[in-house]
Amino acid sequence: MNKDDLLKLIADDDMGLLDVKSKREALGTDERLLNSFKEIEQFYLEHKREPEANKEDMTEFKLHSRLAGLRASKDKRTSLLPFDECGLLTVTPTSIADVLNDDDMGLLGAADEDIFKLRHVPATIEMPETIGSRKPCKDFEDFEQLFKTCHEELAAGIREARAFTGEQQIQIGHFFILHGVMTYVAHVGEKEAKKGKVNARLRCIFENGTESNMLLRSLATELYKDEAGRRILDHQDKALEDLASIGGDDKLAGYIYIVTSLSQKPEIAGIKDLYKIGFSTVPVEERVRNASQEATYLMAPVRIVTAFECYNINVQKFEALLHAFFGKNCLDLVVTDKNGKRTQPREWFVAPLAAIEMAVQLLINGEIVHYRYDGDIEDVVAR
Repeated sequence: MNKDDLLKLIADDDMGLLDVKSKREALGTDERLLNSFKEIEQFYLEHKREPEANKEDMTEFKLHSRLAGLRASKDKRTSLLPFDECGLLTVTPTSIADVLNDDDMGLLGAADEDIFKLRHVPATIEMPETIGSRKPCKDFEDFEQLFKTCHEELAAGIREARAFTGEQQIQIGHFFILHGVMTYVAHVGEKEAKKGKVNARLRCIFENGTESNMLLRSLATELYKDEAGRRILDHQDKALEDLASIGGDDKLAGYIYIVTSLSQKPEIAGIKDLYKIGFSTVPVEERVRNASQEATYLMAPVRIVTAFECYNINVQKFEALLHAFFGKNCLDLVVTDKNGKRTQPREWFVAPLAAIEMAVQLLINGEIVHYRYDGDIEDVVAR
């Protein structure tokens, strides 16, 4: 038997008989058929495309052939249509004969046939106990301000709408855009795992004043299918994703660092919580080596508190952004250098270390333009 004959034999396994299964009670025919189709559907959800006849990937090749076989079998296709959430079994007719032959609902049959009588629906397949449906939200006033605030933060750039990429992103307190309507996940019920998939009943509040108790996986499926479906990130989620997405194409701009002065002069040593936020294109240790000779370091040695690598940062706006953020908390001091030149050092701020570190993080993720510091760590507020 040559390779092509072997591939043909493997591809003709519509019922998944070649799949290795654990030793347990044998599945019914209908359940095996549904499971084999769900493997194809899972591939489509993960790769955003149908499996192709890829002879280099035996798993994908088998799924491609299995899908073709299911589409070609009217009985199998009809029994699976109620569970086809991604439209994989939809066949577009190309002629009148195709329309007449594909009369799954019996609409073109004899007049005495009942179009409301379900047929070809296997009785052995387990259905959800509750079908999610929309209804008016009686306590919508408790959520209305959340939607208004979310819109305002989107307009201000504090939040951002991005593509939905996975079920793990569906969490309580998160916003989504489904079919053009903003949706808020107000509750996530107890999670259950079935056949390796986690599901839970949700309470979703819609901006139009309705709510739904749809399943988590149902919401995920609808977001996948909706080309305009989006998840809405708050500034913290956005910052974390941006930091995690740094790749080979991102350019290291340099280092943002925090130092504190070791000056013995009373007018400097007596200032509590005095820190400098600096930027350097060379390693920080090298940059501060001659601090005692530079007015920008108050003509004294400094101690490095911490340093961060920075990618794609706008260096030209660095100082202006810091001063706009800290406002009146900027150090107001004139220093005379070794040549007698009087200079007012920049980038020194009087604030707790926690506030200084927060400013650095906001600089790195680009959110500093939306906030200002009003004197205490709890007083970082939106502009």
